[in-house]
Amino acid sequence: MTNELIKQIQERFETTFNKEPLTINSPGRINLIGEHTDYNNGFVLPAAIDKGIITAIQKSNNNFCTAVAFDLDETYDFSLNEIIPLEKGGWKNYIIGVAAEIQKYGKTITSFNMVFGGNIPNGAGLSSSAAIENGLVFGLNELFNLNLSKKEMILISQKAEHNFALVNCGIMDQFASMFGKKDTALILDCKTFDSSEFKINFGKYQLLLINTNVKHSLSESAYNDRRSVCEKAASSVSKESLREVTDEDLNILKTTLSIEDFEKVLYVSQENSRVQEASKAITNNDIQTLGSLLYLSHQGLQHLYKVSCDELDFLVDFSKNHSEVIGARMMGGGFGGCTINLIEKNAVPSFSKKVIEAYSKQFHKECSIYDIVLSEGTHIHKN
Repeated sequence: MTNELIKQIQERFETTFNKEPLTINSPGRINLIGEHTDYNNGFVLPAAIDKGIITAIQKSNNNFCTAVAFDLDETYDFSLNEIIPLEKGGWKNYIIGVAAEIQKYGKTITSFNMVFGGNIPNGAGLSSSAAIENGLVFGLNELFNLNLSKKEMILISQKAEHNFALVNCGIMDQFASMFGKKDTALILDCKTFDSSEFKINFGKYQLLLINTNVKHSLSESAYNDRRSVCEKAASSVSKESLREVTDEDLNILKTTLSIEDFEKVLYVSQENSRVQEASKAITNNDIQTLGSLLYLSHQGLQHLYKVSCDELDFLVDFSKNHSEVIGARMMGGGFGGCTINLIEKNAVPSFSKKVIEAYSKQFHKECSIYDIVLSEGTHIHKN
């Protein structure tokens, strides 16, 4: 997060509200591996990154709240009484959702003012919504001495997503944004919330994100469809989630499900295993194996879970023809967003130039390249 951006948001708050704000830095996240496993009570391997949302916030003397979206130059006033989701509310639903869920949790807050903005690229699948939610709940917890634990805060953020943004997400995005550590990935058990930290030494390699700059309209309905398939499959073999499904259960499901639905179940089972293998590879400083697991993950997402798209597949296939890239996969819900790539540091400039040219020639539009560093989770920014 750049100091210049933080300063601009703080200054916007001070000129708008004539007060000095509390400033919260809440990062976006990547997920190294473990896609679509979180809502199946499985395992994920996310990390907070050095791109995020800055929230400048302070108590208000008015009987209403004012939220300013710095990047969009939009302002929204609302009362804390009788908050309901807004149809096509966009970012506003994240804000009012957090406020409402804090109150539902039995905590008392009064009116507040906020300005938020950041440098998470739009549509990149880096969880700007979780960063907004976490930044706000963290700030309100500080301002009003709510004594919420970090775990309670991320559950409030998740409920805001479920009940106001109407996205039935798992807990990974909020967890990684809140609990992230510098140079560290977190293996998270989405059933128990148990987590372990894995310090990563990438050696001569680094992470590189390539944004397709597309988001196909299938994404939301496909997410909900696949979640429904997974839940019904688990229930049919008397399991709470696909996390508990055994090899014996898979054999039963193979005979009772359609081929397409069974492939989705199989993907989730295999991806959970890949997360465990990836954590071992990181522990052993075996970055080559980690890269191979990324390719296998994409293969499953493309052919079994079927949430990829032509643009994502093109970028992953392109990387396979360049030995300096040792692993790549689509990241996020699918049908657009970014690929995550493990690449030799000194090859980044030349590879970036080649992939931009090839992508433009293929799709007649630009892809975007982002260097990222694994960073601290949600925290108070100290000037």
